[in-house]
Amino acid sequence: MHNKNGLMPSLPEVNRSIRLSQGGFWRRLGSFMGPGYMVAVGYMDPGNWATSIAGGSAFGYMLLSIVVMSNFMAIILQALSLRLGIASGRDLAQMCADVYGDKVRWFLWLMAEAAIIATDLAEVIGTAIALNLLFGMPMEIGVIITLADVFLIFWLQGKGFRKVEAVIVALTLVIAICFIVQIIYADPVWGDVLAGIVPQRDILKSPQMLYLALGIIGATVMPHNLYLHSAIIQTRKIGNSDAEKRDAIRMGTIDSTVALMFALFINGAILVLAAAAFNATGRTEVAEIQDAFKLLSPILGLSIASTLFAVALLASGLNSTVTATLAGQIIMEGFINLRIPAWSRRLITRGIAVVPAVIAVFIYGDSGTAKLLVMSQVVLSLQLPFAVIPLVMFTANKTRMKGLHAPRWMTLTAWLIALVVIVLNIKLIYDVATGAISL
Repeated sequence: MHNKNGLMPSLPEVNRSIRLSQGGFWRRLGSFMGPGYMVAVGYMDPGNWATSIAGGSAFGYMLLSIVVMSNFMAIILQALSLRLGIASGRDLAQMCADVYGDKVRWFLWLMAEAAIIATDLAEVIGTAIALNLLFGMPMEIGVIITLADVFLIFWLQGKGFRKVEAVIVALTLVIAICFIVQIIYADPVWGDVLAGIVPQRDILKSPQMLYLALGIIGATVMPHNLYLHSAIIQTRKIGNSDAEKRDAIRMGTIDSTVALMFALFINGAILVLAAAAFNATGRTEVAEIQDAFKLLSPILGLSIASTLFAVALLASGLNSTVTATLAGQIIMEGFINLRIPAWSRRLITRGIAVVPAVIAVFIYGDSGTAKLLVMSQVVLSLQLPFAVIPLVMFTANKTRMKGLHAPRWMTLTAWLIALVVIVLNIKLIYDVATGAISL
């Protein structure tokens, strides 16, 4: 299957497989609902749990402003990502391969693979922790079981890409319901919650707070999601006229923004729950997901609180492993044009992450998973500029975007986001080099 330019399309097995409704606004929007939620699950994965629990228990509501800021960054960058896919007909990995020479292309591919490994590491370990908490399954076995999601994706896609999206949305609703119940019983001080939304200068002054803040940014604005969104938006059978593409960009952006606001609620809820349940009761050292699981029921006075917490974690892990595996496929195909059967390609992608995860569990054991999860999210923050900078450059280019380039205000905002991430990363590297932060 090739497009009219003779190029292999993104996710060829499902490209342009979903017909769009030709009805009114709401019916057309319904046709586009799905990709935004598939992207949003990456913004509430187990890596987010680790950084938000650590941040909430140690610093109360102070890092809530970072969660909100990160979500705003995500909305802008994901809007650019889907615009790239619709306007150019190429995903971000393919566009990088088209534009850059071999040295840059291979370097960006390695950076993208490093981000996928960090993402998968968090999600595989998060799923294994949930299986351990709910069923007593050893962590090592739980990690290996996550390989099964490769075949789950393959089976679901055989039923149609809409089925994949439906499973993702259903699991997201499970996460939301679990947290709504827990937040009600945690009874946070809402005045303090609102105060936490306002950015504090103390975040930059405290190396440990900055480290967690960067972990939250890395856990929220994830590099693999920029590759993913630019590809899965092309599952829609979008017309070739500028008017049809503009309408698709509009509908896709609404879907993405609504889904990401939903992710903001989940991320904020995790941090608020940790602040209200742990920080407010003097338990400022809670960082391990396992410790949070043990403490929630007695602190909240709700016997099923810990179970709800673990069920939400399992749903989060399953959701995000599905989307990360798809992103791994997109990156491998787009950058190096690897042509192997879909199931084996996905098995290789998942295996790249499972091997370091198994090694990490053996080295760290159950007690070191929080440190490992937060570190993986900081690695993602360090990788972010290598995806953001090409994305902003491509979407600002009138020729590459075939006249549907991003508005100037959006491009300038995206450059500002890239600058903020780079500056914070440089500060983090300096703090590590000078010993202010111990990894």
